[in-house]
Amino acid sequence: MIRVGVGNPRQTQIPLLELPRYGAERLSGIRCLSTSLKAAPPPTAHLTAMTLQRLDALVLLTLTGQGFERRGGGATGYVAETYLAHLLPQADEQPWSLSAALSLEQLTDQDFLELVEDLETEFRREFTARQVDSERDRVILMGLETQADKTQQTFADNLAELARLVDTAGGEVLETLQQSRSHPHPQTVVGAGKVEEIAIAVQTLGATLVVFDRDLSPAQTRNLEQQIGVRVIDRTELILDIFAQRAQSRAGKLQVELAQLEYQLPRLTGRGQAMSRLGGGIGTRGPGETKLETERRAIQRRITRLQKEVNQLQAHRSRLRRQRQQQDVPTLAIVGYTNAGKSTLINVLTNAEVYAADQLFATLDPTTRRLVVQTDNNPEPLTILLTDTVGFIHQLPPSLVDAFRATLEEVIEADALLHVVDLSHPAWAGQIEAVEQILGQMSITPGPALLVFNKIDQASSATLQAAQTRFPQAVYIGARDRLGLETLRQRLGQFVAVAARP
Repeated sequence: MIRVGVGNPRQTQIPLLELPRYGAERLSGIRCLSTSLKAAPPPTAHLTAMTLQRLDALVLLTLTGQGFERRGGGATGYVAETYLAHLLPQADEQPWSLSAALSLEQLTDQDFLELVEDLETEFRREFTARQVDSERDRVILMGLETQADKTQQTFADNLAELARLVDTAGGEVLETLQQSRSHPHPQTVVGAGKVEEIAIAVQTLGATLVVFDRDLSPAQTRNLEQQIGVRVIDRTELILDIFAQRAQSRAGKLQVELAQLEYQLPRLTGRGQAMSRLGGGIGTRGPGETKLETERRAIQRRITRLQKEVNQLQAHRSRLRRQRQQQDVPTLAIVGYTNAGKSTLINVLTNAEVYAADQLFATLDPTTRRLVVQTDNNPEPLTILLTDTVGFIHQLPPSLVDAFRATLEEVIEADALLHVVDLSHPAWAGQIEAVEQILGQMSITPGPALLVFNKIDQASSATLQAAQTRFPQAVYIGARDRLGLETLRQRLGQFVAVAARP
Protein backbone atom coordinates (compact mmCIF):
# COMPACT_ATOMS: atom_id res chain seq x y z
CA MET A 1 0.00 0.00 0.00
CA ILE A 2 1.23 3.49 -0.88
CA ARG A 3 0.25 6.44 1.30
CA VAL A 4 0.89 10.01 0.14
CA GLY A 5 1.02 12.92 2.56
CA VAL A 6 1.63 16.59 1.86
CA GLY A 7 2.82 18.85 4.65
CA ASN A 8 5.35 18.99 7.45
CA PRO A 9 6.28 15.90 9.52
CA ARG A 10 3.68 16.65 12.19
CA GLN A 11 0.89 17.02 9.61
CA THR A 12 1.78 13.82 7.75
CA GLN A 13 2.53 11.65 10.77
CA ILE A 14 0.62 8.36 10.84
CA PRO A 15 -1.43 7.87 14.03
CA LEU A 16 -0.03 5.19 16.32
CA LEU A 17 -3.27 3.22 16.21
CA GLU A 18 -2.99 2.91 12.41
CA LEU A 19 0.53 1.50 12.43
CA PRO A 20 0.18 -2.19 11.53
CA ARG A 21 3.18 -3.64 13.37
CA TYR A 22 3.82 -1.18 16.17
CA GLY A 23 5.77 -2.71 19.05
CA ALA A 24 8.94 -2.36 21.08
CA GLU A 25 10.55 -5.40 19.44
CA ARG A 26 9.57 -4.64 15.82
CA LEU A 27 9.43 -1.82 13.34
CA SER A 28 6.22 -0.51 11.81
CA GLY A 29 6.63 -2.10 8.39
CA ILE A 30 6.49 1.33 6.72
CA ARG A 31 9.25 3.02 4.72
CA CYS A 32 9.01 6.75 4.15
CA LEU A 33 10.27 8.63 1.10
CA SER A 34 10.59 12.37 1.67
CA THR A 35 11.62 15.12 -0.74
CA SER A 36 13.27 18.48 -0.23
CA LEU A 37 14.39 21.36 -2.45
CA LYS A 38 17.41 21.95 -0.23
CA ALA A 39 20.56 19.85 -0.57
CA ALA A 40 20.89 19.18 3.16
CA PRO A 41 20.37 16.27 5.55
CA PRO A 42 16.85 15.74 6.91
CA PRO A 43 16.02 18.07 9.81
CA THR A 44 15.53 16.78 13.34
CA ALA A 45 11.74 17.02 12.95
CA HIS A 46 11.84 14.34 10.23
CA LEU A 47 14.02 12.05 12.34
CA THR A 48 11.79 12.57 15.37
CA ALA A 49 8.74 11.63 13.32
CA MET A 50 10.55 8.52 12.13
CA THR A 51 11.28 7.55 15.74
CA LEU A 52 7.74 8.12 16.96
CA GLN A 53 6.28 6.01 14.14
CA ARG A 54 9.06 3.39 14.27
CA LEU A 55 9.49 3.55 10.51
CA ASP A 56 11.58 0.86 8.83
CA ALA A 57 13.61 3.57 7.14
CA LEU A 58 13.46 7.19 6.07
CA VAL A 59 14.89 8.27 2.73
CA LEU A 60 15.31 11.93 1.81
CA LEU A 61 15.65 12.91 -1.84
CA THR A 62 17.04 16.42 -2.37
CA LEU A 63 16.24 18.02 -5.71
CA THR A 64 18.49 20.54 -7.45
CA GLY A 65 17.21 23.99 -8.31
CA GLN A 66 18.88 23.82 -11.74
CA GLY A 67 17.28 22.34 -14.81
CA PHE A 68 13.69 22.67 -13.57
CA GLU A 69 11.14 22.74 -16.32
CA ARG A 70 7.44 23.48 -16.14
CA ARG A 71 5.39 20.68 -17.64
CA GLY A 72 1.63 20.83 -17.43
CA GLY A 73 1.67 23.11 -14.39
CA GLY A 74 4.15 20.92 -12.48
CA ALA A 75 7.87 21.05 -12.01
CA THR A 76 10.61 18.51 -12.60
CA GLY A 77 14.21 18.47 -11.55
CA TYR A 78 17.16 16.22 -10.82
CA VAL A 79 17.99 14.28 -7.67
CA ALA A 80 21.15 15.86 -6.29
CA GLU A 81 21.85 13.63 -3.28
CA THR A 82 20.00 11.28 -0.94
CA TYR A 83 20.13 10.41 2.76
CA LEU A 84 19.15 7.21 4.53
CA ALA A 85 18.07 7.13 8.18
CA HIS A 86 16.89 4.26 10.39
CA LEU A 87 16.44 3.49 14.08
CA LEU A 88 19.14 2.01 16.30
CA PRO A 89 18.46 -0.88 18.70
CA GLN A 90 21.01 0.51 21.16
CA ALA A 91 21.32 4.27 21.42
CA ASP A 92 23.10 6.38 24.01
CA GLU A 93 22.26 9.91 22.88
CA GLN A 94 19.97 9.68 19.84
CA PRO A 95 17.93 6.70 18.69
CA TRP A 96 18.67 6.93 14.97
CA SER A 97 21.46 6.53 12.44
CA LEU A 98 21.84 8.99 9.55
CA SER A 99 24.04 8.24 6.56
CA ALA A 100 26.30 10.67 4.74
CA ALA A 101 25.11 12.00 1.38
CA LEU A 102 24.50 9.15 -1.06
CA SER A 103 24.06 9.10 -4.79
CA LEU A 104 20.83 7.72 -6.24
CA GLU A 105 22.77 4.66 -7.47
CA GLN A 106 24.13 3.96 -3.99
CA LEU A 107 20.64 4.21 -2.56
CA THR A 108 19.10 1.81 -5.09
CA ASP A 109 21.83 -0.73 -4.29
CA GLN A 110 20.66 -0.82 -0.65
CA ASP A 111 18.95 -4.10 0.30
CA PHE A 112 16.13 -2.76 2.50
CA LEU A 113 14.73 -6.20 3.30
CA GLU A 114 18.06 -7.31 4.73
CA LEU A 115 18.41 -3.99 6.61
CA VAL A 116 15.00 -4.30 8.25
CA GLU A 117 15.50 -7.99 9.13
CA ASP A 118 18.86 -7.24 10.77
CA LEU A 119 17.42 -4.30 12.71
CA GLU A 120 14.43 -6.27 13.95
CA THR A 121 16.70 -9.12 15.03
CA GLU A 122 18.61 -6.65 17.20
CA PHE A 123 15.38 -5.08 18.49
CA ARG A 124 14.03 -8.49 19.48
CA ARG A 125 17.29 -9.31 21.27
CA GLU A 126 17.05 -6.04 23.22
CA PHE A 127 13.37 -6.61 23.93
CA THR A 128 14.03 -10.12 25.25
CA ALA A 129 16.77 -8.80 27.54
CA ARG A 130 14.40 -6.22 28.94
CA GLN A 131 11.74 -8.85 29.62
CA VAL A 132 14.00 -10.75 32.01
CA ASP A 133 12.57 -8.58 34.78
CA SER A 134 9.17 -8.26 33.13
CA GLU A 135 7.28 -8.29 36.44
CA ARG A 136 8.51 -4.76 37.11
CA ASP A 137 7.20 -1.82 35.13
CA ARG A 138 9.91 0.19 33.39
CA VAL A 139 9.00 3.75 34.23
CA ILE A 140 9.76 7.24 32.95
CA LEU A 141 8.97 10.04 35.39
CA MET A 142 7.70 13.39 34.12
CA GLY A 143 7.89 16.44 36.36
CA LEU A 144 6.32 19.80 35.55
CA GLU A 145 7.57 22.88 37.38
CA THR A 146 5.11 25.78 37.37
CA GLN A 147 4.79 29.11 39.10
CA ALA A 148 2.80 27.39 41.85
CA ASP A 149 5.92 25.52 43.01
CA LYS A 150 7.53 27.27 45.96
CA THR A 151 11.19 26.61 45.16
CA GLN A 152 13.29 24.50 42.84
CA GLN A 153 14.35 22.45 45.85
CA THR A 154 10.71 21.66 46.65
CA PHE A 155 10.20 20.58 43.05
CA ALA A 156 13.31 18.37 43.19
CA ASP A 157 12.17 16.83 46.50
CA ASN A 158 8.76 16.04 45.01
CA LEU A 159 10.37 14.26 42.05
CA ALA A 160 12.63 12.29 44.39
CA GLU A 161 9.56 11.27 46.39
CA LEU A 162 7.79 10.22 43.18
CA ALA A 163 10.74 7.96 42.38
CA ARG A 164 10.42 6.42 45.86
CA LEU A 165 6.72 5.84 45.25
CA VAL A 166 7.48 4.06 41.96
CA ASP A 167 10.06 1.88 43.70
CA THR A 168 7.58 1.10 46.49
CA ALA A 169 4.97 0.12 43.88
CA GLY A 170 7.45 -2.30 42.31
CA GLY A 171 8.55 -0.26 39.30
CA GLU A 172 11.98 0.63 37.96
CA VAL A 173 12.71 4.27 37.11
CA LEU A 174 14.63 4.48 33.84
CA GLU A 175 14.75 8.24 33.38
CA THR A 176 13.35 11.46 34.85
CA LEU A 177 12.27 14.26 32.51
CA GLN A 178 11.39 17.81 33.51
CA GLN A 179 9.79 20.89 32.01
CA SER A 180 9.14 24.41 33.27
CA ARG A 181 5.93 26.15 32.21
CA SER A 182 3.90 29.03 33.57
CA HIS A 183 0.91 26.67 33.82
CA PRO A 184 0.06 23.12 32.69
CA HIS A 185 -1.07 22.60 29.11
CA PRO A 186 -4.84 21.98 29.17
CA GLN A 187 -4.67 19.00 26.80
CA THR A 188 -1.35 17.29 27.51
CA VAL A 189 0.00 18.97 30.69
CA VAL A 190 3.37 19.52 29.00
CA GLY A 191 4.13 21.06 25.61
CA ALA A 192 4.01 19.24 22.27
CA GLY A 193 7.80 19.09 22.03
CA LYS A 194 8.09 17.51 25.46
CA VAL A 195 5.42 14.93 24.57
CA GLU A 196 7.56 13.94 21.59
CA GLU A 197 10.62 13.74 23.83
CA ILE A 198 8.74 11.43 26.20
CA ALA A 199 7.63 9.25 23.28
CA ILE A 200 11.21 9.00 21.99
CA ALA A 201 12.47 8.10 25.47
CA VAL A 202 9.80 5.39 25.69
CA GLN A 203 10.94 3.95 22.36
CA THR A 204 14.64 4.20 23.16
CA LEU A 205 14.56 2.85 26.71
CA GLY A 206 11.76 0.33 26.26
CA ALA A 207 9.60 1.93 28.96
CA THR A 208 6.20 0.44 29.73
CA LEU A 209 4.77 3.24 31.88
CA VAL A 210 4.96 7.04 32.21
CA VAL A 211 4.20 8.60 35.60
CA PHE A 212 3.40 12.31 35.98
CA ASP A 213 4.09 14.17 39.21
CA ARG A 214 0.63 15.76 39.32
CA ASP A 215 -2.99 14.78 38.87
CA LEU A 216 -4.16 14.32 35.28
CA SER A 217 -7.66 14.80 33.98
CA PRO A 218 -9.23 11.86 32.11
CA ALA A 219 -8.87 13.76 28.81
CA GLN A 220 -5.20 14.54 29.46
CA THR A 221 -4.48 10.90 30.21
CA ARG A 222 -6.13 9.75 26.97
CA ASN A 223 -4.35 12.39 24.87
CA LEU A 224 -0.97 11.46 26.31
CA GLU A 225 -1.48 7.71 25.85
CA GLN A 226 -2.51 8.21 22.22
CA GLN A 227 0.62 10.24 21.48
CA ILE A 228 3.13 8.31 23.60
CA GLY A 229 1.90 4.77 22.96
CA VAL A 230 2.15 3.35 26.52
CA ARG A 231 0.14 3.64 29.73
CA VAL A 232 0.20 7.02 31.48
CA ILE A 233 -0.78 7.46 35.12
CA ASP A 234 -0.64 10.29 37.63
CA ARG A 235 0.56 10.54 41.20
CA THR A 236 -2.83 9.71 42.70
CA GLU A 237 -3.19 6.48 40.72
CA LEU A 238 0.32 5.49 41.75
CA ILE A 239 -0.50 6.00 45.45
CA LEU A 240 -3.75 4.06 45.04
CA ASP A 241 -1.79 1.15 43.56
CA ILE A 242 0.57 1.15 46.56
CA PHE A 243 -2.36 1.21 48.95
CA ALA A 244 -3.91 -1.73 47.10
CA GLN A 245 -0.69 -3.72 47.58
CA ARG A 246 -0.30 -2.76 51.25
CA ALA A 247 -3.89 -3.32 52.43
CA GLN A 248 -4.01 -6.47 54.56
CA SER A 249 -7.15 -6.29 56.68
CA ARG A 250 -10.68 -6.42 55.35
CA ALA A 251 -11.18 -2.81 56.43
CA GLY A 252 -8.09 -1.64 54.57
CA LYS A 253 -9.01 -3.50 51.38
CA LEU A 254 -12.53 -2.12 51.60
CA GLN A 255 -11.37 1.47 51.84
CA VAL A 256 -8.78 1.11 49.08
CA GLU A 257 -11.32 -0.42 46.68
CA LEU A 258 -13.72 2.45 47.38
CA ALA A 259 -11.01 5.02 46.63
CA GLN A 260 -10.02 3.23 43.40
CA LEU A 261 -13.59 2.99 42.11
CA GLU A 262 -14.23 6.66 42.81
CA TYR A 263 -11.06 7.48 40.90
CA GLN A 264 -11.90 5.23 37.94
CA LEU A 265 -15.54 6.23 37.46
CA PRO A 266 -14.95 9.54 35.59
CA ARG A 267 -12.23 7.87 33.49
CA LEU A 268 -14.43 5.25 31.82
CA THR A 269 -14.93 7.34 28.71
CA GLY A 270 -13.95 10.56 27.05
CA ARG A 271 -17.54 11.68 26.57
CA GLY A 272 -18.72 11.31 30.14
CA GLN A 273 -22.42 11.77 30.79
CA ALA A 274 -22.99 12.98 27.24
CA MET A 275 -23.06 9.34 26.12
CA SER A 276 -25.93 8.42 28.41
CA ARG A 277 -29.32 8.02 26.73
CA LEU A 278 -31.27 7.04 29.83
CA GLY A 279 -32.37 10.46 31.04
CA GLY A 280 -35.86 10.28 29.48
CA GLY A 281 -37.55 12.75 27.20
CA ILE A 282 -37.20 13.66 23.53
CA GLY A 283 -33.86 12.70 22.05
CA THR A 284 -32.84 10.47 24.95
CA ARG A 285 -34.74 7.28 24.14
CA GLY A 286 -32.77 4.56 22.40
CA PRO A 287 -32.29 0.83 22.01
CA GLY A 288 -30.99 0.36 25.55
CA GLU A 289 -27.87 0.62 27.64
CA THR A 290 -24.47 0.63 26.02
CA LYS A 291 -21.63 -1.44 27.49
CA LEU A 292 -20.18 1.77 28.88
CA GLU A 293 -23.41 2.69 30.68
CA THR A 294 -23.73 -0.81 32.10
CA GLU A 295 -20.21 -0.66 33.48
CA ARG A 296 -20.76 2.81 34.93
CA ARG A 297 -23.96 1.74 36.67
CA ALA A 298 -22.25 -1.38 38.06
CA ILE A 299 -19.41 0.73 39.49
CA GLN A 300 -21.86 3.19 41.01
CA ARG A 301 -23.77 0.36 42.70
CA ARG A 302 -20.52 -1.09 44.04
CA ILE A 303 -19.47 2.35 45.37
CA THR A 304 -22.80 2.69 47.17
CA ARG A 305 -22.36 -0.72 48.83
CA LEU A 306 -18.77 0.04 49.82
CA GLN A 307 -19.75 3.39 51.31
CA LYS A 308 -22.34 1.63 53.50
CA GLU A 309 -19.73 -0.85 54.68
CA VAL A 310 -17.25 1.96 55.42
CA ASN A 311 -19.96 3.71 57.43
CA GLN A 312 -20.53 0.50 59.39
CA LEU A 313 -16.79 0.22 59.98
CA GLN A 314 -16.73 3.83 61.12
CA ALA A 315 -19.57 3.16 63.60
CA HIS A 316 -17.81 0.03 64.93
CA ARG A 317 -14.58 1.90 65.59
CA SER A 318 -16.54 4.72 67.17
CA ARG A 319 -18.06 2.25 69.66
CA LEU A 320 -14.61 0.91 70.50
CA ARG A 321 -13.35 4.43 71.11
CA ARG A 322 -16.28 5.18 73.43
CA GLN A 323 -15.50 2.04 75.42
CA ARG A 324 -11.92 3.17 75.84
CA GLN A 325 -13.05 6.64 76.86
CA GLN A 326 -15.39 5.17 79.48
CA GLN A 327 -12.40 3.43 81.01
CA ASP A 328 -10.80 6.86 81.41
CA VAL A 329 -7.65 5.82 79.59
CA PRO A 330 -5.82 8.66 77.79
CA THR A 331 -5.29 8.06 74.08
CA LEU A 332 -2.42 9.28 71.96
CA ALA A 333 -2.35 8.96 68.15
CA ILE A 334 0.99 8.67 66.37
CA VAL A 335 0.95 10.76 63.20
CA GLY A 336 3.61 11.74 60.73
CA TYR A 337 4.80 11.66 57.17
CA THR A 338 5.00 8.26 55.54
CA ASN A 339 8.20 6.33 56.37
CA ALA A 340 8.96 8.58 59.36
CA GLY A 341 9.27 5.54 61.64
CA LYS A 342 5.88 5.50 63.37
CA SER A 343 5.46 1.72 63.29
CA THR A 344 9.02 1.16 64.48
CA LEU A 345 8.41 3.53 67.39
CA ILE A 346 5.22 1.79 68.57
CA ASN A 347 7.01 -1.56 68.29
CA VAL A 348 9.93 -0.55 70.51
CA LEU A 349 7.69 1.24 73.04
CA THR A 350 5.05 -1.46 73.45
CA ASN A 351 6.70 -4.64 72.10
CA ALA A 352 4.08 -4.70 69.37
CA GLU A 353 4.60 -6.58 66.12
CA VAL A 354 3.41 -3.99 63.65
CA TYR A 355 4.94 -4.46 60.19
CA ALA A 356 7.74 -1.91 59.74
CA ALA A 357 9.96 -1.44 56.70
CA ASP A 358 11.93 1.27 54.91
CA GLN A 359 9.05 1.80 52.49
CA LEU A 360 6.42 4.41 51.84
CA PHE A 361 3.01 3.42 53.28
CA ALA A 362 4.34 0.19 54.81
CA THR A 363 1.24 -0.01 57.06
CA LEU A 364 -2.30 1.22 56.44
CA ASP A 365 -4.44 -0.15 59.26
CA PRO A 366 -4.46 1.53 62.68
CA THR A 367 -2.94 -0.46 65.53
CA THR A 368 -3.63 0.35 69.21
CA ARG A 369 -1.36 -0.81 72.05
CA ARG A 370 -1.08 -0.05 75.76
CA LEU A 371 1.92 1.83 77.16
CA VAL A 372 2.69 2.39 80.85
CA VAL A 373 4.47 5.67 81.70
CA GLN A 374 5.35 7.52 84.87
CA THR A 375 4.01 11.01 85.67
CA ASP A 376 5.46 13.68 87.97
CA ASN A 377 2.28 14.36 89.96
CA ASN A 378 1.24 10.77 90.55
CA PRO A 379 3.46 8.03 91.96
CA GLU A 380 1.23 5.44 90.35
CA PRO A 381 2.11 4.56 86.74
CA LEU A 382 -0.22 5.86 84.04
CA THR A 383 -1.55 3.62 81.27
CA ILE A 384 -2.07 5.27 77.90
CA LEU A 385 -3.18 3.92 74.53
CA LEU A 386 -0.91 4.47 71.53
CA THR A 387 -2.50 4.25 68.08
CA ASP A 388 -0.38 3.94 64.93
CA THR A 389 -2.10 5.62 61.97
CA VAL A 390 -1.65 5.68 58.20
CA GLY A 391 1.26 7.81 57.01
CA PHE A 392 0.60 11.21 55.48
CA ILE A 393 2.04 12.59 52.28
CA HIS A 394 1.91 15.99 50.66
CA GLN A 395 -1.12 16.51 48.44
CA LEU A 396 -2.80 13.41 49.85
CA PRO A 397 -5.45 12.42 47.27
CA PRO A 398 -8.92 13.58 48.43
CA SER A 399 -10.39 10.18 47.58
CA LEU A 400 -8.01 8.58 50.06
CA VAL A 401 -8.79 11.10 52.78
CA ASP A 402 -12.49 10.36 52.35
CA ALA A 403 -12.08 6.59 52.14
CA PHE A 404 -9.83 6.46 55.22
CA ARG A 405 -12.01 8.73 57.32
CA ALA A 406 -12.61 5.87 59.78
CA THR A 407 -8.84 5.63 60.27
CA LEU A 408 -8.31 9.37 60.51
CA GLU A 409 -10.98 9.68 63.19
CA GLU A 410 -8.52 7.94 65.49
CA VAL A 411 -6.49 11.14 65.12
CA ILE A 412 -9.43 13.49 65.63
CA GLU A 413 -10.69 11.88 68.83
CA ALA A 414 -7.31 11.28 70.47
CA ASP A 415 -6.45 13.25 73.61
CA ALA A 416 -3.08 14.19 72.10
CA LEU A 417 -0.87 13.55 69.08
CA LEU A 418 2.67 12.27 68.75
CA HIS A 419 4.03 13.85 65.57
CA VAL A 420 7.00 11.76 64.37
CA VAL A 421 9.43 13.41 61.92
CA ASP A 422 12.22 11.75 59.93
CA LEU A 423 15.14 14.08 60.65
CA SER A 424 17.39 12.25 58.18
CA HIS A 425 15.16 13.21 55.25
CA PRO A 426 16.42 16.30 53.39
CA ALA A 427 12.87 17.71 53.19
CA TRP A 428 11.94 17.15 56.86
CA ALA A 429 10.77 20.75 57.31
CA GLY A 430 8.43 20.49 54.34
CA GLN A 431 7.09 17.18 55.65
CA ILE A 432 6.19 18.83 58.94
CA GLU A 433 4.23 21.48 57.02
CA ALA A 434 2.47 18.80 54.92
CA VAL A 435 1.31 16.89 58.03
CA GLU A 436 0.16 20.08 59.77
CA GLN A 437 -1.73 21.11 56.64
CA ILE A 438 -3.62 17.79 56.50
CA LEU A 439 -4.40 17.98 60.22
CA GLY A 440 -5.66 21.53 59.74
CA GLN A 441 -8.12 20.37 57.08
CA MET A 442 -9.88 17.92 59.40
CA SER A 443 -13.40 18.72 60.47
CA ILE A 444 -12.49 18.68 64.18
CA THR A 445 -9.20 20.12 65.39
CA PRO A 446 -7.07 17.32 66.88
CA GLY A 447 -5.55 17.62 70.33
CA PRO A 448 -2.13 19.08 71.17
CA ALA A 449 0.89 17.51 69.50
CA LEU A 450 4.30 16.51 70.85
CA LEU A 451 6.95 16.78 68.16
CA VAL A 452 9.37 13.83 68.05
CA PHE A 453 12.34 13.82 65.69
CA ASN A 454 13.33 10.28 64.73
CA LYS A 455 16.42 8.80 63.03
CA ILE A 456 18.82 11.28 64.66
CA ASP A 457 21.58 8.69 64.24
CA GLN A 458 21.19 9.02 60.45
CA ALA A 459 21.09 12.83 60.38
CA SER A 460 24.11 15.12 60.21
CA SER A 461 25.19 17.11 63.25
CA ALA A 462 24.37 20.35 61.43
CA THR A 463 20.82 19.16 60.71
CA LEU A 464 20.34 18.07 64.32
CA GLN A 465 21.58 21.41 65.63
CA ALA A 466 19.30 23.33 63.25
CA ALA A 467 16.27 21.31 64.36
CA GLN A 468 17.10 21.74 68.07
CA THR A 469 17.42 25.49 67.58
CA ARG A 470 14.11 25.72 65.74
CA PHE A 471 12.20 23.22 67.94
CA PRO A 472 13.78 23.28 71.42
CA GLN A 473 10.76 21.62 73.06
CA ALA A 474 10.81 18.59 70.76
CA VAL A 475 12.12 15.14 71.67
CA TYR A 476 15.01 13.66 69.67
CA ILE A 477 15.28 9.88 69.34
CA GLY A 478 16.56 7.01 67.23
CA ALA A 479 13.76 4.44 67.51
CA ARG A 480 15.52 1.64 65.66
CA ASP A 481 18.53 1.73 68.03
CA ARG A 482 16.42 2.75 71.07
CA LEU A 483 18.16 6.10 71.43
CA GLY A 484 16.40 8.60 73.71
CA LEU A 485 13.44 6.34 74.53
CA GLU A 486 13.61 6.94 78.28
CA THR A 487 13.47 10.68 77.71
CA LEU A 488 10.50 10.14 75.42
CA ARG A 489 8.67 8.05 78.04
CA GLN A 490 9.13 10.79 80.62
CA ARG A 491 7.92 13.47 78.25
CA LEU A 492 4.94 11.33 77.25
CA GLY A 493 3.86 11.01 80.87
CA GLN A 494 4.05 14.79 81.36
CA PHE A 495 2.44 15.57 78.04
CA VAL A 496 -0.53 13.18 78.31
CA ALA A 497 -1.22 14.16 81.93
CA VAL A 498 -1.57 17.79 80.86
CA ALA A 499 -3.44 17.03 77.62
CA ALA A 500 -5.98 14.75 79.32
CA ARG A 501 -7.01 17.31 81.93
CA PRO A 502 -10.64 18.49 81.59
